[in-house]
Amino acid sequence: IGKGGETIRSITEETGTSIDINDDGLVKIAAVDASSAYAAKKMVEDITAEAEVGTIYVGKVARIMDFGAFITILPGKDGLLHISQISQERVENVRDYFKEGDDVRVKLTEIDRQGRMRLSCTAIAPDE
Repeated sequence: IGKGGETIRSITEETGTSIDINDDGLVKIAAVDASSAYAAKKMVEDITAEAEVGTIYVGKVARIMDFGAFITILPGKDGLLHISQISQERVENVRDYFKEGDDVRVKLTEIDRQGRMRLSCTAIAPDE
């Protein structure tokens, strides 16, 4: 997973585990303790996870533009939080609400034919 196994190498270095991926896609994780194994498993699952419409994610603000912000909801998977979807109130400047690196709760509302993801803060119900 990743260029020349770069992603898996970084996971093994960060968690102190050994990861082997078979040709059929089976991932084996060896670790000296359960917490390291769990951390490595979670990182692999996050990398391979598919984004699902209707799911609420806690993402990180990757880039801020005049028209909204790009939010990373899963590793390598960014979606657009349009300025109109940030708040029920009119938003003049995205930077008044977010800065790069901020965590933000968003709902994935659409994946278009090109695979672009649209996110919303306003679509999250108060009890979600």
